[in-house]
Amino acid sequence: MSSHRLLLPATLLLLAAPAAAVELPLVGPMAPAEALRREPRPPAEPESPAVPDALTLEQAIAFALENNFAIRQARERLLEQEGLIVEVRAQALPSVSAAARYTRDDDDLVMTPGRSDRDWTVGVYVRQVVYRGGGVRAALDAARTTREAALLDIQAVIDDVLLQVRTRFADVLLARERIGVREQGVELLQEQLQTVRNRFEAGSVSQFEVLTAEVALANAQPPLINARNALRLAIDELRRVIGYRGGFGADLTKVPEFAGALEFTPAGYELESALAAARARRPELLRLEQLRRAREAGVTVARSDYLPQLYLTGGYEGRKFPSSNSFSDTRDGWTAGVEGSWAIFDGARTRGRVAQARAQLNQARLGLAEQELSIEVEVRRALSSLQEADELAQAAGRVVEQATEALRLADVRYRNGAATQLDVLQARVALTEAQLNRLEANYRHTVALATVRKAIGESNRAEAEDVAAE
Repeated sequence: MSSHRLLLPATLLLLAAPAAAVELPLVGPMAPAEALRREPRPPAEPESPAVPDALTLEQAIAFALENNFAIRQARERLLEQEGLIVEVRAQALPSVSAAARYTRDDDDLVMTPGRSDRDWTVGVYVRQVVYRGGGVRAALDAARTTREAALLDIQAVIDDVLLQVRTRFADVLLARERIGVREQGVELLQEQLQTVRNRFEAGSVSQFEVLTAEVALANAQPPLINARNALRLAIDELRRVIGYRGGFGADLTKVPEFAGALEFTPAGYELESALAAARARRPELLRLEQLRRAREAGVTVARSDYLPQLYLTGGYEGRKFPSSNSFSDTRDGWTAGVEGSWAIFDGARTRGRVAQARAQLNQARLGLAEQELSIEVEVRRALSSLQEADELAQAAGRVVEQATEALRLADVRYRNGAATQLDVLQARVALTEAQLNRLEANYRHTVALATVRKAIGESNRAEAEDVAAE
């Protein structure tokens, strides 16, 4: 069978290619095959494990890296940019298309003697860009730098999320320790009430002192109830931040044992080295730098419309023979050519696009400068807060020691009759306040240290690289 007889069926098969069409290397499936494929199902939600018996900060961080919704959305934005690179790269690759046309005219329209009432054309065509004023390469550069910006966006999101995880985990530890302090205070007041009752039965104190001790014990109950509720709320906030969606059935009310304690460990940073580290590491700055480069490439893309465009064209085509209506008489052969164009006047459309691109570039430069200033202020404030938390933690630790000794002396004096019950109650309240203040100071120092590490880009680098690699 001759080649021209195979041309029409082959072209029609190409137009209706099945989903199992052969993929082109480095390009992907042909368009007809993609059109016939079903849209993939949404990715399945990761299964949440059972509530563990114990939970550490490291385990919470590892779970958040896989399940936090902000991180998962950042991953999808990266995939979006990778799709954009494929789209832009297609401009530099040859385009292959198949076309077919068949017409049949009414006999009244055939006015030329010998002319057939039928006509058809079928062919495969190739078009390759040769020159577009540097716009294709610039567009590809812009897409690549935007993809790098999306990668840095993941790192920035990870920094923000893991700071939230560390803060919420510290919230849980603070709420748990507050419960312990409140329970200890209630136990001390219960002991005090029992002592006063014993002395009242012995006739050494009045009913007024018993009532005073009972009121003090009753007043200690609401703060304990509030502390327990604060722990439940803190656990739910931690659950939200790490993206845990389980907790059904037997796990509905299960609460893990949270490992760790709010301990104070002094830490210091120099302002100059901290600022230098932030400028070199912060993903927000590196991302905006990549976007600035993408905007520079965008100006080149816009200016490319000022220059001529050149394409190579070719194909293989079959046409109907004028005096025959038989497909077997179809004439076929190759075609080749060159296309060129140069917009001499486009109504200032290109000038408008260039103006937009330049304005976007200037906005990127200004955004980068603004972010540099914002990060510098963030680092200064973080270091100032760390210094404050450091001083408060040291002072709070000394006050607890003093309050503990004061309560011991008040108990001794009360048993010896040298102090009143009010003196003992005041000493107990002072100790409880001192312990709560120390917990608060240690908590603020923990959060302030995590904030400094995030501000200078010191933490989460390994975690961010692992997630980006995935």
